Amino acid sequence: MPRITINRDKCKGCLLCVSACPQGLIVVEEGFNLRGVKPVKFKSGGKCAGCALCALMCPDCCIEVYK
Repeated sequence: MPRITINRDKCKGCLLCVSACPQGLIVVEEGFNLRGVKPVKFKSGGKCAGCALCALMCPDCCIEVYK
């Protein structure tokens, strides 16, 4: 099963990955990261399809997709 990892401290909260995920599995976290912004996280219990659109959209390469 595909999975993704998100570097939450590198995330600048641009939310491009949120709009890119066709399954809506990336959401904004409640807390803040080291940059002082609310980073994104993978929705708990979600099943990633491995399309990697989120990683392609991330301008800071914060997301890695493993198939």
